[in-house]
Amino acid sequence: MFVTTNATVAIVLCLITMLSWGSWANAQKFVTKSAPLYVFYRDYVYGILIAALIMAFTLGSFGTQGRSVLDDIRQADLKYCLIALAGGVVFNIGNMLLTVGISMAGISVAMPVGTGLSLAIGLVINYLAEPKGSIPLLVAGGVTILGAMVFSSLAYRAKQKQDDSGDSSGNSKGIWIALAGGLVAGFFFRVTSESLASDLESPEAGLLTPYTATALFALGLTISNPLIEQLVRRFVLSDKPGARPYADTPAREHLAGLGGGLIWGVGLVALLLGAKQAGDAVSYGISQGATIVSVLWGLVIWKEFRGAPASAHRFLWLMGVTYVAGLLLIVMARS
Repeated sequence: MFVTTNATVAIVLCLITMLSWGSWANAQKFVTKSAPLYVFYRDYVYGILIAALIMAFTLGSFGTQGRSVLDDIRQADLKYCLIALAGGVVFNIGNMLLTVGISMAGISVAMPVGTGLSLAIGLVINYLAEPKGSIPLLVAGGVTILGAMVFSSLAYRAKQKQDDSGDSSGNSKGIWIALAGGLVAGFFFRVTSESLASDLESPEAGLLTPYTATALFALGLTISNPLIEQLVRRFVLSDKPGARPYADTPAREHLAGLGGGLIWGVGLVALLLGAKQAGDAVSYGISQGATIVSVLWGLVIWKEFRGAPASAHRFLWLMGVTYVAGLLLIVMARS
């Protein structure tokens, strides 16, 4: 399988993760202009599965280093296969709620709120699993990230006051749903990483390579999606009257949803491959910069805060500065 031993290549892989994870939500914005959210999300899940299988049977199966995917599956302990599957289920619940939050509040608000909470939870979980790094700096970084979430919410509230149509409280529901998604998603990476071998060139027996783990993760995501989709459509975000069913949605919307999933799936494999060589601190900090990328998409391309009052833009600037500061503190703590 393909494994990098070059630190520069590893950093480039982490940058690919940052761009991928910061950009997939553009597909959601495009699709949901004319189709229900579940149409996008179903195709997005299929896209992740396709990306995982392509990577598994190309980069994950060629070369002399490590184990090929088929060999890896044959030797894997059932426990670790189930853990990788469970990682996909946990991610699906959290990410589905995040996409609902994005549909209600926009990329530039829901992403920093949802991923910010996910990051803060991930810090605690990862530290409990591997107590490495400076506790004061980790705490300072986590608190700063939470501050960025508050500024993001204040920016949204300032915009809503100006655009108030009598339904601002209903629109604020998107922030709470994004928070719920972040609460769940904060666990998925720790769960998935429990199935991974630590030495990719000579993987430990029973554990999984990143390619196999990603394929099983995507399988768990796909298998769990019909039930999670139905629950969300019934209790969280109902379809609008007259919305097109999945089969009647035009091909370009389906392709966009698949593209969003492919982008996210490539980002996950790139992170799993680059993290060890680049170092946990550098890879973590770079990948979590995806939130800033997504905010820029929301502001520059989708104009989500066009015409918003000056106070909303000030809060957005404060959100960006504090989020970056929080990431730097976390990187310093884990160095």
